[in-house]
Amino acid sequence: MKSVPAAFHPLARLLHWLMALLILAMLFVGVSMVVDLSPRHTLLISLHKAIGLALLLLVLVRILVRLTLPHPPLPSDLPRVQRLAAGASHWLLYALMLAMPLIGWGMLSAGGYPLPLQLPALLPHDLHLYALLRKAHGVLAYVLFATVLIHLGAALVHGLVRRDGVLRSMWPGPLGKDQADSSH
Repeated sequence: MKSVPAAFHPLARLLHWLMALLILAMLFVGVSMVVDLSPRHTLLISLHKAIGLALLLLVLVRILVRLTLPHPPLPSDLPRVQRLAAGASHWLLYALMLAMPLIGWGMLSAGGYPLPLQLPALLPHDLHLYALLRKAHGVLAYVLFATVLIHLGAALVHGLVRRDGVLRSMWPGPLGKDQADSSH
């Protein structure tokens, strides 16, 4: 019988927390660059592009890790609607983490802007398409922020209210002996 892990693989946890920090940084840099027209505007744009590219690479690795490494199940006493909501929110997070940098790349391509690392253009130069992608990028950034807040809220409910091990299973660092030995 295959054993079910009590916690996510250390690589999955590392990717989760690294991406969490980069996504928060990206959201703050994105908002700052939109409202800041000071001399640091160019630096903010460069930083936004670099973080976006890093996130694109990391989400591809993260999806591969998620699909190949075993992960702990949700608690068996979790109501069905909450299980469905958890699954849907995770799919939405992965979709947004993949879509946001790709839309940004497409937006820069359509706008005729220089791409980091001399990447190829994803789309032809088209200012109408650029405007559409820019709007989508902005709207989806708010959707991502809201989804991250919901994810954080759910994690806190699991950690502080239910105390069911879900938050601990993704927490960084080594596991305690009781967690490493148990399974759901």
